[in-house]
Formats: sequence, structure tokens, C-alpha cells
Amino acid sequence: MDHKPVLGIIVPCYNEEEIIAQNIEILHNFLDLQIRGNILSLDSFIGIIDDHSRDRSWAIIKKIAAENDKVKAIRLSANKGHQYALLAGLYEFYQSSDCLVSLDADLQDDIDVIPDMVEKFSQGNEIVYGVRSERMHDSNFKRVTAVAFYKLLNMLGVNVLFNHADFRLTGKRANEELKNFQEVNLFLRGIFPLMGFNTAVVYYDRKERQGGKTKYPLRKMISLALDGITSFSVVPLRIITFIGFIVFIICLALMVYALLAYLNGRAVAGWFSTVLPFYFLGGIQILCIGILGEYLGKIYKEVKSRPRFIIEERI
Repeated sequence: MDHKPVLGIIVPCYNEEEIIAQNIEILHNFLDLQIRGNILSLDSFIGIIDDHSRDRSWAIIKKIAAENDKVKAIRLSANKGHQYALLAGLYEFYQSSDCLVSLDADLQDDIDVIPDMVEKFSQGNEIVYGVRSERMHDSNFKRVTAVAFYKLLNMLGVNVLFNHADFRLTGKRANEELKNFQEVNLFLRGIFPLMGFNTAVVYYDRKERQGGKTKYPLRKMISLALDGITSFSVVPLRIITFIGFIVFIICLALMVYALLAYLNGRAVAGWFSTVLPFYFLGGIQILCIGILGEYLGKIYKEVKSRPRFIIEERI
């Protein structure tokens, strides 16, 4: 690539009034340094996506955007969640850039590796993933569950990068192709690897949050995990078939055992042949119905084809 790329740094945020102003300033200073270093085009910018914050975040963002021509912003008409806010930013800003880098508003992702991402993009990589080299600042619970989550996805056949969240660079071609993925149950970490473009990886150390509280509690992490599994793998449905076969074999064995016990006079009348299979099969059926219901709920959301987000205001 002969010309300096136009880079958009897109930042979804929700209720970040404590840190959003200082972090936009950090990003602006970083962007200015890269422009003066002849690494990025003068047209590079910061794109903020406010996921309908309930605090003063949007008022702060509007004020900054009105005074700084490097800052663009949109506000969603309702709180839709991180993945939808990120998708809105990718759709909104990709046409005015050569590439976009997405990162969280808390700036725990290391912006100092962005020049490395841009360099790999200039070498012909359409997608550059930011991968955490360690999780030093995460709690033991989050560290263990995160590792288990990535391993589970890989076991179920979902193509995701280990320790990659949503810190990535995507070129204009990848962002254009993203519009062809119309699913409502969003899991962007699984969508981009499906595209098959040339990709590269940069490693970084995740920083501590400088202020405020995380907007991604356990409930939202579990919801994201379920979206990742049910949107990209049918293995749980196949497991149901396998469980049904195993239960059938066990029932045959129990029938033989119960018959032998009866013939030897050691059977407790009605207990083994009735109570135990009743509870066992009931538990299996409830589990299978729950898994089927999860997939059915996803299909229900998809077939309605409602708008995934609505932009209320642009700055």
C-alpha cells in the first residue's frame, strides 16, 4: 500500500462518564502522534458508538465531537449490547476509512500495538487480530472461565482464536463482506474467521481498567458464550442424539439386571424398575428439551428479521 491508510478507531461505550473524556483524549493524542509520524493519513479519526448510555456519557461525547473534528459519534436509540454497538460502528464508519480498529472504551487493550496492526494490514492482511499474551489483571474466576470457554468452543468445532476478544483491525473489504452476515444472534469473534481473508496476529498485554466498573458482568458473558456456541455449532444437537442412544443402551442393561435380580429373589419390588429409570429419563428429557429450546429461541429471533439496531443521532 503506497498511501498512508485512513484508520478509524471505533469505540463502543455504555455508561462510561467517568473515563470517556480522558480516554478520547488519549486516543486523540495517539492518533495525532501516528499522523505526525507519517504512519497514518491525516483523515484518520475516532468513531464513538454510544449504546444508549443512561448517564452523561452521550452529553460528554457530543461536546467533544463538536470541538474536535477527529471525533465522530453515533448514539443508538436503545441499549442493544456490546456486539450490536460494535456492529453499528463497523457499518457506520467503514466507508470513510481504509481500515477500522475496534477496542473497548476502558482502553484495557493496548493501543501501542495498533501501528503493528497497521503495518500488517499494509502487508496485505485484511484482518489483524489482537491476542492477549496473558491475563494478569483478570480474577482467577474470569481467567479459568475464559480458558474453559475458548476450549469448549474449539471442542464444538467453532473457529475462534484463543484469547482474542474484539480488539482487531479489519480492512474495508472485510467490513463490506460483514454486511452479508445477517444473523441476529451476533458473535463477531466467530464471524470474522469464517471470511477466509489473509489474517495476521499481534500479541499484547491487557492493562488494568483506569476507572469505572466493567459493563460486562457474568450474566452478559454467559449470554455471549451461548450465542457463540449455538450460532456456530450444531454439536449440542448431535450430543442429544448420542445421549438418546446411550440411554437406550443403559435401559436395556437395566432391564437385564432387573430380570436377573428378580429371578434371584433380590429385587425390591417396583423400586429399581420404576423409580430409578423415571428420574433418570426425566432428567435427560429436560436437559434435551432445554438445548432444543435454546436453538428454537435463536431461530425465532432470526426469522422475525427485526432491525438489529437503530441509530438515533449522529455527530
